[in-house]
Amino acid sequence: MSETTPLPIGAGTPARRASWLRMALALAAYEFRLVLRRGEGLLITFVIPAGVLLVFSAFDTTGGTAASQPVDRLLPGSISLAIIAASLVSLAISTGYERAYGVIKRLGGSPAGSSVVVAAKTASVVVVEVVQLVLLVAIAVGMLGFTAGPTASLPLVLGALVLGTIAFAGLGLLMAGTLRAEATLALANLLFLLSLVFGGIVLPLDRLPAALASVAAVLPPAALTESLAIGLGTTVADATEPMAILAGWAILFAVLAARRFRWD
Repeated sequence: MSETTPLPIGAGTPARRASWLRMALALAAYEFRLVLRRGEGLLITFVIPAGVLLVFSAFDTTGGTAASQPVDRLLPGSISLAIIAASLVSLAISTGYERAYGVIKRLGGSPAGSSVVVAAKTASVVVVEVVQLVLLVAIAVGMLGFTAGPTASLPLVLGALVLGTIAFAGLGLLMAGTLRAEATLALANLLFLLSLVFGGIVLPLDRLPAALASVAAVLPPAALTESLAIGLGTTVADATEPMAILAGWAILFAVLAARRFRWD
């Protein structure tokens, strides 16, 4: 009888499954690294919102006064644009192509499961948004002399950011989960450009034709911008209506994305 080489202790024993949290954090870190590696993603999520804030503050033609500087209007709009870039454009495009290549399906069927995938993508978006906010506020305060108004409300700002993220992430996942990757790419970029015009970001809604302004006011970009402006104290108004509009869109898109998202 031939001798056999003894197996090392523990050989043949299945590896212990990582915890849910550890898998989610690992995948979230991977998602964030992918964002940093994509040049077009960096352009949309970081460069364009900061550029809008700097350029339009320098060349503002909407009649800012000493009591109301251009940055007072443009900071809320730039933050809105950053949220749209991270939670709609970047998320939709990356998820759409991952779905087309079968990556999403494999991850969903892996030990990680779909809940880890959703949690990791959500965490990655939140981290990107935090970096965006720090960058934009630093530019506004350090370079443009921004100060929050006396009616500023941090809870309102945080609430607007949460609802805006849910609304645009829901729309992004709805697109990525139902359309072809190429269609998602085109539509996400189109919505980003339309938000610049109809979101109260670079142009106040009252500068638009009355009919367009009425429609734009009930869409999520303008609702987010107005809510942030009120929260930052640059606009004195009741935030109930824009926040209610934003909450309605958030619920609608989240429900549609959950029901209609296809993993393959």
